[in-house]
Amino acid sequence: MSLDKALAQAQSDIPECVATGFVDMTSGLLLGVKTVDSHPNEVLDLVAAATGDLFQGKNVVEIEKMFDKSRGIQNRTGHYFNEIVVFSTNLIHVFIRSKRKPEQAAVFICRASANVGMVLVKSRAAMVACEAEG
Repeated sequence: MSLDKALAQAQSDIPECVATGFVDMTSGLLLGVKTVDSHPNEVLDLVAAATGDLFQGKNVVEIEKMFDKSRGIQNRTGHYFNEIVVFSTNLIHVFIRSKRKPEQAAVFICRASANVGMVLVKSRAAMVACEAEG
């Protein structure tokens, strides 16, 4: 299955999903996107950049370093922040870092009326297919 097909399947499987995307946070590129509405490329580029900021922004990296220091961890290879859920006025935004390629992340955006538990369960399941193709 291609990344585009995996994103389309995710959009179909996740309750009230209006958009899906897959981001390479190192380059800041949106590797794939599926939406119910068309959006200007500038908006999509900002989503990719914001995803990188959420997982790898300066303050997030500093928090991870502080956690390591307080726990006596040196040379950590993983990350503390792997899933982030943002509730906006009308939407639920789920950001999931890839386990296979930690520099990549998926974004799943659903209407706020969706069942949050089902959105998380289905987003996690969709991530498996997306990261296999990303």
